[in-house]
Amino acid sequence: MNGQEASEKPLRTRRRDPEGHRAAILEAARHTFAERGYARTTLREIARRAGVTHGLITRQFQSKERLFLAAVPGNSDLERVVAGDPATLPDRIAHAFVQRMETDAVNDPLVTLVRSAASDERAAAHLLVAMQERSAAAYRSVLSPNAPAALGDDLDTRVALVGSHMIGVVFSRYIARTEPLASMPPEQLTEHLTRILRHILFDDAPAPRNPPQ
Repeated sequence: MNGQEASEKPLRTRRRDPEGHRAAILEAARHTFAERGYARTTLREIARRAGVTHGLITRQFQSKERLFLAAVPGNSDLERVVAGDPATLPDRIAHAFVQRMETDAVNDPLVTLVRSAASDERAAAHLLVAMQERSAAAYRSVLSPNAPAALGDDLDTRVALVGSHMIGVVFSRYIARTEPLASMPPEQLTEHLTRILRHILFDDAPAPRNPPQ
């Protein structure tokens, strides 16, 4: 066996275990993304480490972007964060964002997105689209049933603007570390974010509320 064949040998023995495949893929993805970064990671390398086929990964996760969002810490709780009273959605988003970033910014998908843009614009663009699609679906599940027409007509645009603002905060506070955001207390940052996100989501439309029970 030559060196190339040895390097391509799966690190796990391939198995017939549908329930274990997803966990193995996610574990391999987390390690590979952490070691190689987003842009340099390939689905074939993740498949090799997980002991599964490339086709199985694409059937379960569709794309590298979607696998990344499923695997990395800090992104899997989006649906839990947005669930609740639509009127207080900006509060929940701001609080969860700041808490997540202050705890583990280095592994956050938004940090990965900003950093990957410097080396691979196309990869960053694909990741951004996947993140926007996932965010829009989660926000829509909370806002759409009770949203007035002024909000519902451009909900995707508002969600994209929320994401763009978060990316700006990530770059200024957690990557470039520019003032005044770099040294702002987390509680104050949360307050500012809540006010701005409420403006983005609900400006020119009354904040939606849960219907009477």
